[in-house]
Amino acid sequence: MDCPYCTAPEIEARTVARNDLVRAFLTNIPITPGHILIVPIRHAAKFEDLTAAERIATFELAAEMKTALKEIFGAEGFNHAWNEGPIAGQSIPHFHLHIVPRKSGDEGITGYDPRKFLYRPGSRETTPESELQAIATEFKAALSWKK
Repeated sequence: MDCPYCTAPEIEARTVARNDLVRAFLTNIPITPGHILIVPIRHAAKFEDLTAAERIATFELAAEMKTALKEIFGAEGFNHAWNEGPIAGQSIPHFHLHIVPRKSGDEGITGYDPRKFLYRPGSRETTPESELQAIATEFKAALSWKK
């Protein structure tokens, strides 16, 4: 396996914090100064591949990093994101949570609007309630095995 998050020495050099299961390091293409990635130490491609302990460790370290980013960079807010699969923009098949510190006047992506890439193109009309209810019924039926 040739995963840079598992083997590249520069990743280790950019690591700013870790716990037993995950680590945080500076990305090489930051949106703003302090943009970090949190990754499991064990190779895991997607969020669902993480163990329960790794998921908890990821968000515990994220909370610690946000405190540090407020102190070091004066962050006033944050963008959090992860992509899963090439179709969704995941370029390295190792789960990584982006934490982007934001503050007034920063030069990162300022026109951030998730609807531009998450939602259907064209009309942004409200979906009729009957359609939403039909989808909810389908969802519940598909999830009935969990009961």
